Amino acid sequence: MIVVIAIGGSIIAPNLHSKSFKEYAKAIKEIAAQHKVFITVGGGAMAREYIRIARNLGANEAFCDLIGIDLTRLNARLLISALSEDAYPIPPLDYKEAESFASSEKIVVMGGVIPGQTTDATAAILSEFVKADLFVNATSVDGVYTSDPRVEPSAKKLDKITPEQLVEIVMKSEMKAGAESVIDPLAAKIIERSKIPTIVLNGTDPKNIVDAVIKNYHFGTEIISSYNK
Repeated sequence: MIVVIAIGGSIIAPNLHSKSFKEYAKAIKEIAAQHKVFITVGGGAMAREYIRIARNLGANEAFCDLIGIDLTRLNARLLISALSEDAYPIPPLDYKEAESFASSEKIVVMGGVIPGQTTDATAAILSEFVKADLFVNATSVDGVYTSDPRVEPSAKKLDKITPEQLVEIVMKSEMKAGAESVIDPLAAKIIERSKIPTIVLNGTDPKNIVDAVIKNYHFGTEIISSYNK
């Protein structure tokens, strides 16, 4: 099975410590023992801080995106370091490179690719490109809600939704460099057109990702093309 896992920067690097990278590396190795694995890594708080400063200095959103991409690739290199010999030694710069690097039988770890795309979107497009069987979006929340639970306490968590429902929910999200959303609108549209089986879950504990992929056991949200409502 081909699995693409998007690891949010806010969960792998809330603060810059080697411990979290080691913990995620251990979980990824466990999954890679059974499946072909591609990883995308977000920029997290560090990227948002760089972007904030860049905006204050007058940088436009496209330039801020480039700064964010640089930070995601630094995080990717840290995770590659933690994975050691199990990972391809450099992050690919595009999807074709990612597919090419995977021929080495190593775990492929990448950051962002182009301005205007979050690493959620990068992971969704990568899933489509490599014909993934499963896309796991590991975030700091436990799934998709009817609205942002940080803003509306009455928001309800959804266990299963269709890609069309996902698009409807996330189209309310803000699209700018460093924006925070459970999954961004472009990623949602890619999931919709590709019908990639997707799980959105809380990845704060790397074990949750292992359970979802290997045991098909999780407390997140499944995004599938059809289900019994």
